[in-house]
Amino acid sequence: MIKSLFLASAAVLFGTVALAADVSGKLVLYTSQPNADAQQTVDAFTAKYPEVEIEWIRDGTTKVMAKLRAEFEAGAPQPDVLLIADMVTMEGLEAEGRLMPHTEADVSAYDPSLMDPERHYFSTKLITTGIVYNTNAPMVPTSYKDLLRPEAKDMLAMPSPLTSGAATIHMAAITGNPDLGWDLYEGLAEQGANPQGGNGGTYRAIAGGEKLYGFVVDFLPIRNKLEGAPVEFVFPEEGVSAVTEPVAILSTAQNPTAAKAFVDFLISPEGQQLAADMGYLPAHPAITPPEGFPALSDIKLLDFDPARALAEDAANKAKFVDIFGG
Repeated sequence: MIKSLFLASAAVLFGTVALAADVSGKLVLYTSQPNADAQQTVDAFTAKYPEVEIEWIRDGTTKVMAKLRAEFEAGAPQPDVLLIADMVTMEGLEAEGRLMPHTEADVSAYDPSLMDPERHYFSTKLITTGIVYNTNAPMVPTSYKDLLRPEAKDMLAMPSPLTSGAATIHMAAITGNPDLGWDLYEGLAEQGANPQGGNGGTYRAIAGGEKLYGFVVDFLPIRNKLEGAPVEFVFPEEGVSAVTEPVAILSTAQNPTAAKAFVDFLISPEGQQLAADMGYLPAHPAITPPEGFPALSDIKLLDFDPARALAEDAANKAKFVDIFGG
């Protein structure tokens, strides 16, 4: 028995060492993470797998995808791994057969709605979009419909779905809600809203007092409030939308072993703690959120179907332009 246990332990140890030894070589990552976060992610992964050399390229998801599309056209996609903003983009790549399934990935702890059932992509965090307001504003909104009240007239700022992936998903989630729908966006247009740019500009307009209310991703007001900014983030009673910064392996990956290790690392408790340490809401329910965030179980998410959002994306953006202009 002792000999058997020894052999079993040796086999496990050997297997672990062999697996670790196999995780090596060059890994190419395309990501939309902010530069500091991308570097921190790369540093943490290579500390665990020092024989992997990561070459990473960072830009907004739209520009990352434009570069990747050009590489597809040329027949020479470069990345092994994508870590970008949203599931809708991943759905499109999955539909085209561009993603490699990672069926061994352990997603047992996660909400199934956050993961692709075919395991082509994996959510790594939740970046929600709700309401932000300047604390000098005369009204404290608790519902999206509060933004249609007279106090918010001509005092609204919003990112544009034509620029921001998070705003695109927020639009799809809001307009797909039967109690809100396109009526809310038409009402916001009547209130003088002029959506443009990304979340950063929206946040600065509201924090600076140029505008008083709007939509924005959670971490900007929550982090800056802790440093004294006059802003408050609201999780509206109807719920929030979320981008989940999914990670995926390209079907053309040159180093699938290291790519799978990268995915496994990001969705492991260690990788999820890294996300929380960066100031994001981790997708893993056992990891404590950073200061200022509620528990994951206390957040109500608006219903969202990434496949439907992909199918309706062009029509939704056309409708948006029709309401607000290009």
